[in-house]
Amino acid sequence: MEARARTKQFARPALLFAATLFCAATVSPFAAAEPPAGFTDITGGPYAASWTAAVDGPQPYSQIFPDLAIPVTMSDGTVIKLDVERPGNGGRPVDEKLPTIVEFETYSKIAVNLASAMLQIPGIDEVLLPALASIGAPPGSGLEGLTDLTRQLDAGLLQAAAHNFDLVKGGYNLVHVDIRGTGTSQGQWQLFGDKERQDAAEVIDWITQQPWSNGSVAVKGTSATAIAALRAADRGNPAIKAVFGFVPSADLIDDIVIPGGGVGFGFAAFWPMSVNLAKFAPDVESIIAGRFDPAQQLQWFKDRLADPLTFMDVVANAFTAMNTGQLTPKTRALIDPDSDLRKGMQADTEKITAPTFLASAWWDIFGSTPTDTYNDLALPTEQKKLIVGEGFHAGAGLAGFGHPGMPPRLDVLQRAWFDKWLKGIDNGIDKYSPLTLKQQGGEWTSAPSFPRAPGTHQRMYLNDRRSGTANSLYDGGLSADPVQGTINDLTVAPSLLSVCSRDTSRIWAGIPSIIMACDQDSRIWEQNGLTFTSSPVTEPTVLSGPINAHLNTVLDHPDGYWVVTVNDVFPDGRSREISSGQLLASIRQIDEAKSIRAANGDYIRPEYYMDLDRREPVEPGQPLTLDIALDPTDAVLQPGHRLRIDIYASNLPKGLPPMLALVDSQLAPQHLRLDPGQPSWVNVPLSVTIPG
Repeated sequence: MEARARTKQFARPALLFAATLFCAATVSPFAAAEPPAGFTDITGGPYAASWTAAVDGPQPYSQIFPDLAIPVTMSDGTVIKLDVERPGNGGRPVDEKLPTIVEFETYSKIAVNLASAMLQIPGIDEVLLPALASIGAPPGSGLEGLTDLTRQLDAGLLQAAAHNFDLVKGGYNLVHVDIRGTGTSQGQWQLFGDKERQDAAEVIDWITQQPWSNGSVAVKGTSATAIAALRAADRGNPAIKAVFGFVPSADLIDDIVIPGGGVGFGFAAFWPMSVNLAKFAPDVESIIAGRFDPAQQLQWFKDRLADPLTFMDVVANAFTAMNTGQLTPKTRALIDPDSDLRKGMQADTEKITAPTFLASAWWDIFGSTPTDTYNDLALPTEQKKLIVGEGFHAGAGLAGFGHPGMPPRLDVLQRAWFDKWLKGIDNGIDKYSPLTLKQQGGEWTSAPSFPRAPGTHQRMYLNDRRSGTANSLYDGGLSADPVQGTINDLTVAPSLLSVCSRDTSRIWAGIPSIIMACDQDSRIWEQNGLTFTSSPVTEPTVLSGPINAHLNTVLDHPDGYWVVTVNDVFPDGRSREISSGQLLASIRQIDEAKSIRAANGDYIRPEYYMDLDRREPVEPGQPLTLDIALDPTDAVLQPGHRLRIDIYASNLPKGLPPMLALVDSQLAPQHLRLDPGQPSWVNVPLSVTIPG
């Protein structure tokens, strides 16, 4: 995309509020956390009861009729396997043509079908999950993060994330597809290549031609299948009437592959291997269904042997190549912005025409871009919705959904979305809160847009005045005015203390978040970081939008890796991370066409050229100013809390630069220069000026 819609989203407020964007005095607070006129709050208002009744009440159909392991031949001769589940009563499928919901599976539809079938066992949904949701770690155990995970079990997440057979009883056909080269389908895994998009289009065409289809299709998914859903919908296929995605990504490059030049090592090194292992599982469904075809199975096995470890060669090459000459063509394609591989990892969300409902989390593996994806969708507010929780890939932090005063369960919202856009039921889901956001440090809120407006990005300057609040390598200050008096070089080196951090919880899907001392407190990691802390705020102070760190740096070698986090510091000293960003110094070139600036020229959101040909080694010993993009967030500092900026030289396992960059950096200490002539600051979207 030449110009992303998120640029438009910020450019308009920048023009409208140019007169106030950088006032030194008190600025206007953000608009109240209320939905726009005509929309409900987060609870769904008067419509919520009917949405819940549609799921929990009597269903039009009581039986599910599966048709397993159906072979569908693609235009290039590759056989794709899919399952169809149809509703019925009285021992036979319904004769009526019905809308169809399709999911494109990466891991193996057989395994997912088994997990989904377990949710149909009497007592699992109604008794067991609510009981488990009431169980948590004992207070004071240090493992209370486990409670945050278990409390999500009755929020409708498992039902919405699974291949939801309850939708069949509600009057939908379900189609579950193993994408090319995975599960039971032939071919070689494309890793979001263009052939997957073409396969999706051909499968949807096949669906619309079946006697049980009324021609209307929805795509849904979770994680990888949600990514596939967005990519299936971005060609504007008129048969696709709705999209529902749970923890998706529309831009894997920015989210996980190489954000800021740091490869998502904790994910990229292991996720492809899990898919590669799953794709060797035998097609037992074809035996059960009486569709076992020896010739097809032989070709399936040959395809697996031809490429048993898809993408693992790229990962290995990225972390063994000592210079650019040792990079393979496949690895080069990943960092070539014009390659098919690179383009395949991004959904063209501006071209999605079907009503789209997304749910994600600020700390999801793909949590860098959900608000961008929402803003990019060229759809009216009635046809696009976004929920962002303060959680991780495992559950998205949606605990409490379905309880009084909270949003409806996720499976309830999913069903209401499909009923509206596939069946034409006027159930009011189009009037649901456009954005339902969990403010970090606050409560669940409704918002008409993101960022919340009107607001202002303000410079908060780093200085060497001790705050007395941090046990770090250097305990500096953070103020609205530049107060640095002399040049002071501060040194920070790579460290493994980042393993105990919220960044690690993020890259490992939230599992480490059960350890409160790491996930909810950065003080262990800060022992090897430079910290800069503000005075306490005197009133609730909202941060809403992207953040940019403008740092004056010095390196002793041709490359270096900078990590910046924004933290909410509690009165008791706890330092809780609310946003983070990273940048490899040699890929600092900024794409102005895609970047966002404030009225005074400061970057709000720099976008980098992730292009090997634009890599620029650093001149050792010379000051170099870097603009480091941090993830957009929505947070509130409560009275008595402080804003803190942490600066590090590493964040393994969340990020790890490729080997050629590590060689140039020699993993040496790096220097932050506090210079009154060229100050360092962070550009933060604040509702009020922080005193001091």
